[in-house]
Amino acid sequence: MSIFPYTLVEIEPIRIAMIVLQTDETIERDMIELRGDADLFFTRVPSGQEVNATTLQSMAEHITASAKLLPQTLRFDAVGYGCTSGTAQIGVATIHKLVSQGTKATHVTEPVSALIAACKHLRLKRLAFLSPYIESVSKNLRNVLARNGIDSPKFGTFAEAEETKVVRISGQSVIDAAQDLCRTRDVDGIFLSCTNLRTLDLIKPLEASTSLPVISSNLALAWHLGKLSGGSKAMLGPGRLFST
Repeated sequence: MSIFPYTLVEIEPIRIAMIVLQTDETIERDMIELRGDADLFFTRVPSGQEVNATTLQSMAEHITASAKLLPQTLRFDAVGYGCTSGTAQIGVATIHKLVSQGTKATHVTEPVSALIAACKHLRLKRLAFLSPYIESVSKNLRNVLARNGIDSPKFGTFAEAEETKVVRISGQSVIDAAQDLCRTRDVDGIFLSCTNLRTLDLIKPLEASTSLPVISSNLALAWHLGKLSGGSKAMLGPGRLFST
């Protein structure tokens, strides 16, 4: 047996971590695609297959433990919790507290804070809001947005509660619904809610067909994680959000 000497090098990349729902089949793929020069880390949190107020709230019991599964020797520039409706149900402040109790993070965000920041960045105040879930699940989020000066006068839903069906809603279904919501032109942007809904490839086509900025949960979250981490190329993506 030979034992060889070695040297150590300093590794100082931008580090971004994501707490992903157990049932989510989309957000990791999207974040990897949106990754610029950041190092990405993922952990999972237990979540219900059916989406309702009870299953969303129950995630609060596991967020800190899930965050602890990230490398404990590292400090992350930004950590994201990957659930839009879950954040609205549990509360932004509670999410940030639970994440911070489990890992060392300079910044914590989630799709709700990210969406509000994105709307302010693009000066959007009236959204066409498309959700895969039943209306009651989206009510909390719409109320949070309204309290932050962002109305959703046009709301549409696929009224689906099962995550395995949400992730398989076709892109054409999303495009048709979003276009219908903004047909009367009394909105200044489109929001595609849910980290599990496959929408990343729809941003550019929808912006082209509607002449409106389009924000999805994952697009907003990636953009906000990049902004908070301080790296201009930490995360890169399509559409007006990343180009302005």
